[in-house]
Amino acid sequence: MRVILPPSETKRDGGEAGSTLDLERLSFPELTAARAAVVRATVELAADAEATVRALKLGPKQADEVPRNRALAESPTMPALHRYTGVLYDALDAASLPADAWERARRSVVVHSALLGPVGAGDPVPAYRLSHDSRLPGLPLKRHWRADAAAALAALGEPVLDLRSEGYVGLGPLDGVAEAAYLRVVAEGPDGRRRALNHFNKQGKGRFVRALLLSGAEPRGLEELLDWASGAGVPLERTGERELTLVAEH
Repeated sequence: MRVILPPSETKRDGGEAGSTLDLERLSFPELTAARAAVVRATVELAADAEATVRALKLGPKQADEVPRNRALAESPTMPALHRYTGVLYDALDAASLPADAWERARRSVVVHSALLGPVGAGDPVPAYRLSHDSRLPGLPLKRHWRADAAAALAALGEPVLDLRSEGYVGLGPLDGVAEAAYLRVVAEGPDGRRRALNHFNKQGKGRFVRALLLSGAEPRGLEELLDWASGAGVPLERTGERELTLVAEH
């Protein structure tokens, strides 16, 4: 079973000394040509700082994202699950996972990048700035990625639990995946009423994935995932044919 995470706007700097982006080393090799096109367009755009600020909707304090994109093809790489930061990734805390849990992450966790499409948790990626709604000249990201990424995810031939935001689902829907579900995160009040979360939505997803990886469980489908959650005291339930709901603490 695969778990698909959204990326984050923020990235950790640095990487392995001497390393650079090598598209041939990434999971889903059928996406190499599509990745090369987005990398090329992103680097070319970064040659014009003002155009990059507009296309990426950068604020005054985000000017350093322009040279980061300009150098992304030559900058050092690190595993995807270590590169991303922010609420979800802080809660997942991949750097502190023991070796066996990290290996489970490498086998089962996918991150959907706007730059590189779906990548494996351990795939070496550079620091960059690009979002699902960024506007690359002559290369609309949704149109560019949608069919190819969807086909790559369907070709896995495995059940999928989707933790992505709606914008990233649009870059690679799971229509071709026979057994798939979107994870919805809610809070439950004293009166039993449930409400959607924002900040705690991301935190809940990160904690959930961490708990699954640490548990040693490797469910082969959604029913096995629900069985694991029940036994582990994780408040996860099926709320639709292709939807699971997690009641998060906050």
